[in-house]
Amino acid sequence: MAIPRVEPQRYDAQLAAKRDTVCRLLADFDPPALEVYPSPPSHYRQRCEFRLWHDGDDIYYAMFEVEHDADGNKHKTTVRLDQYAVASDTINALMPRLRDAFLASNRLRDRLFQIEFLTTLSGEALVTLVYHRPLDEAWEAEARALEQALGIMIIGRSRKQRLVLTRDHVWERLDVDGRSLIYQQVENSFTQPNARICEAMLAWARDVTAGSQARDLVELYCGNGNFTVALAENFRRVLATEISRTSVASARVNLDANGVDNVHVARMSAEDFALALKGEKGGRRVADMALEHHDFSTVLVDPPRAGLDAASCAQISGYDRILYISCNPETLADNLAQLTTTHRIERCALFDQFPFTPHVESGVWLTRR
Repeated sequence: MAIPRVEPQRYDAQLAAKRDTVCRLLADFDPPALEVYPSPPSHYRQRCEFRLWHDGDDIYYAMFEVEHDADGNKHKTTVRLDQYAVASDTINALMPRLRDAFLASNRLRDRLFQIEFLTTLSGEALVTLVYHRPLDEAWEAEARALEQALGIMIIGRSRKQRLVLTRDHVWERLDVDGRSLIYQQVENSFTQPNARICEAMLAWARDVTAGSQARDLVELYCGNGNFTVALAENFRRVLATEISRTSVASARVNLDANGVDNVHVARMSAEDFALALKGEKGGRRVADMALEHHDFSTVLVDPPRAGLDAASCAQISGYDRILYISCNPETLADNLAQLTTTHRIERCALFDQFPFTPHVESGVWLTRR
């Protein structure tokens, strides 16, 4: 991969290029004007991971940059990073202090090969140290002292071992439409890395779905309830599905933390949910969803980069309104070729989740023709 090169003076140009790409891919679907949400050009990532590179008595953070030569052969270069302009201010402040601690302690640095940061806008930091050796009581004592010295939380990982010294999550607080929403974000599970853009995405999603209180929302791939929490008050009821056990648990915690009481979260794949809607799947989880009491007007999908398959597109086409959050405009365009046979695009937006990279996050709001 290419390591992002942060050049704030060139940010407007790279954002314009992304806008042009999205506009080109959506052009065949007669979209309205694209709404563009820029990111802070630096210090926008609240989570990062680095390799720890050992060079004699030295140790430093590293990433690998992969390039291809004219013959298509891969070449991997190790890049030393003492600071990382992409990462949050909290991560950058911790990087030299943690490195100093590793240099001063053989026990902390011995066979340490990876470090993962999970931080919040308010400055909470959870640091995971990953080792190629078992972790013992002596390591734990030094790690706890380091927690206290730096005001952070630490998790130690090695083969078949996970030592949580304080807790395994941070609490993020996002400001959305004048409301403060709080989210438990668990180590080693997916969370939105760019908190400011996440706030913009949630506000946009709330705006396009405003005035929907008479009917219900079904959300596929709900994760830790990121959109669920923000959108719940726009609907009479919400039924959210997710296959990851960890994410389902976090979603329920986050709904409770925000006082949301009109959502049911079901641990179920999108495919099984489709069968349940057709009456072709039963069981306790299906009974708990109480599908007979729902009147769905809207579906929210936030699929992986591969987008939706044809069967999934056909399934969501059955709803009057579709909110599609995409992390890949190419597969979004492929899906829209099918979805726009029954629906039209009312709103579309670009969310610059990852400045100075080719990655693009976008949102499309479709209503039945």
